[in-house]
Amino acid sequence: MGDRLQGYSLLMPVACSLLPVAFISQLDEYSMSKKVYIETYGCQMNVADSEVVVSILSKAGYEPTENINDAGLILINTCSIRDNAEQRIWGRLKAISHLKKQKNDLKIGIIGCMAERLKEKLIETDQLVDIVVGPDAYRELPLLVSEAEAGHKAVNVLLSREETYADISPVRMDKNGVSSFVSIMRGCNNMCAYCVVPYVRGAERSRNPESVLKEVKELFEMGYREVTLLGQNVDSYNWDNNSGNIGFPELLEKVAIIDPLLRVRFSTSHPKDISDELLYTIARNKNICKHIHLPAQSGSSRILKLMNREYTREWYMDRVNAIHTIIPECSLSTDMITGFCTETEEDHKESLSLMEWTGFDFAYMFKYSERPGTKAARKLKDNVSESVKSERLCEMISLQNRLSIKSKKSDIGMVFDVLIEGFSKRSFEFLSGRTSQNKVVVFPGGDFKKGEYVRVLIERCTSATLIGKCI
Repeated sequence: MGDRLQGYSLLMPVACSLLPVAFISQLDEYSMSKKVYIETYGCQMNVADSEVVVSILSKAGYEPTENINDAGLILINTCSIRDNAEQRIWGRLKAISHLKKQKNDLKIGIIGCMAERLKEKLIETDQLVDIVVGPDAYRELPLLVSEAEAGHKAVNVLLSREETYADISPVRMDKNGVSSFVSIMRGCNNMCAYCVVPYVRGAERSRNPESVLKEVKELFEMGYREVTLLGQNVDSYNWDNNSGNIGFPELLEKVAIIDPLLRVRFSTSHPKDISDELLYTIARNKNICKHIHLPAQSGSSRILKLMNREYTREWYMDRVNAIHTIIPECSLSTDMITGFCTETEEDHKESLSLMEWTGFDFAYMFKYSERPGTKAARKLKDNVSESVKSERLCEMISLQNRLSIKSKKSDIGMVFDVLIEGFSKRSFEFLSGRTSQNKVVVFPGGDFKKGEYVRVLIERCTSATLIGKCI
């Protein structure tokens, strides 16, 4: 999740063979200064934010480029969820420092969550960083870049209670033209003890549903066939106006009925808020994908209380039972943290037993990483050794590998509707797509094209992929 995701390019050739050499040189220098290169780290929300940033800068005359050497402005969209994520950013800044020496007018900006958390430290980094912009200040980027070009350090990390960027049409940075992300809300009101999100992204606020529906319709008209609605906790989406209240189940259904050929996903649900109403909405709409990402974080009620997750092991299991009852074909994925403050071997075994009982199809698993300023950092002692954390994480990963293989083997002999996303990574003779349950399927290409739906019979599997043939 913390890996660099992508740069992006929409470069157009410039015909200048008849221009004077001196003018060509000036043109090249100007062109370079107006090209922006963005690297995105972290979650899907950051990917969506980068698309908003590209849109804002494009209107100010900046052209996105995939080639970092062509850029006059480099922006790194950052993640602060774990220390490892931040260390990667520091390493990346060091790796590109030579570019600053080669081009005196090059400006480097840090945007996103790390910008919010470490503004002073970033500005003091060997004069390398010129611009520091938090998640709620992207509209100010053109002004801040101008400030940096005038020789000043440009900083805006103010959080907002209103900003949702609802009126901005993002420039799509995804390569496949099939799947895209749509943010429906920003910020978070859940004060989980280990998490920095409320501090770096501010309080929760929902986006006008009409703007969400407009964006999704535009995507469908552009040829996209899958959208993922994003929020730190989509279950708490809430829009009040004179016409009444719209919650997440209603918004989800409004998106689904735009067109039956549009697949709809969402992330992330909070176990304390996921309702039967939402589950019935998913069940009755065929094009709402039958997959729910439901972060458990721990299987121990004692640890969950320390984490301030506001649910117990028993509550989580009740929600899983409700999912399987209402949506029998639904797959489940999760996040798990091992080695949280005071976690005992018994607590760890409870996490493993919850994973096995649920039978997660896949999971994101991490060692606990203390984040400065959080409740856990202020009030709890990080007293589980790194060696024990690593040992427990290995055990957790090993279990999940077995569960993932078991899940995929259970699909052998079944037929699934697969949305084609492109060629297989290993061969152009095979196509790749995903089932409604979010499992990757590879199959012989034939005459099928990206963005089409095909029926695939699953014949075998690897630990990560289903393999089949079209029927």
